[in-house]
Amino acid sequence: MHERISIGGICFPGESAREVTAHLRELAPHRTSLVSPMLFSEGLPALRELVQAGDWTLEYLMHPFLAPRQLSQKDAWGEARAQLDQVIQAAAALGAGSIYMVTGGRGGLTWEDAAAAFSEAIAPCVARAGDAGVRLMIEPASTVFADIHIAHSLRDTVQLAEMAGIGVCLDVFTCWTEAGLQQSIARAMPRCHLIQVADYVLGDRASPCRAVPGDGAIPLERILGWALDAGYAGAFDLELLGPRIDQEGRAAACRRTADWLGDFLSARGA
Repeated sequence: MHERISIGGICFPGESAREVTAHLRELAPHRTSLVSPMLFSEGLPALRELVQAGDWTLEYLMHPFLAPRQLSQKDAWGEARAQLDQVIQAAAALGAGSIYMVTGGRGGLTWEDAAAAFSEAIAPCVARAGDAGVRLMIEPASTVFADIHIAHSLRDTVQLAEMAGIGVCLDVFTCWTEAGLQQSIARAMPRCHLIQVADYVLGDRASPCRAVPGDGAIPLERILGWALDAGYAGAFDLELLGPRIDQEGRAAACRRTADWLGDFLSARGA
């Protein structure tokens, strides 16, 4: 498998650390990733055992910072900061370079007020993450997740990341239809530490409705090429979820995606 490809827990929702380990042994990636709910449910030793179970390194942890609460709930900020501090400590202990997040919902706030609230809420954690050598990031997420997140385009994600002094996770599935996408990718590059890859089949309405690259309509070669041309040198993470993935089999879908993505990266000399 190409060394820049990451496969991990996000592709196996609801599965235990032991089950994810079995998938990773079958797929043999060079990089993996995990979700913070697994940390809180199974504990750091289980995650450490997973990371040490094969010839892979931990790329990132995913963490739903304030979600499912709202950014207007200032009385919830302390608990959210404490949880993120635990995830930062775990990431540092496990050798993960980054954590990507959703923000929490905007509630009745304007986008601008919600963005300012997020920046204020996360500020102490940004400093602690920097001291620990861990990068914090946010991603664009579909508007169906407006209850737990405020950035639904790459443009807004980059603006929010600049306000908060953190990084960007570029989820191609979420932002591929945007106007000015090449320009937004170029703007994101100085703080982009992860790119997530999946395809979309036109007409699919279920959520999540992701597909293996090559099965759908997203011009992935063009978009990923823009990122490479803009200087992106990090990992390409698989985020495969939904009925098509489950029907094919999660590990099988990961294998087919990794083959497609590896061929693309090799052809580009990446």
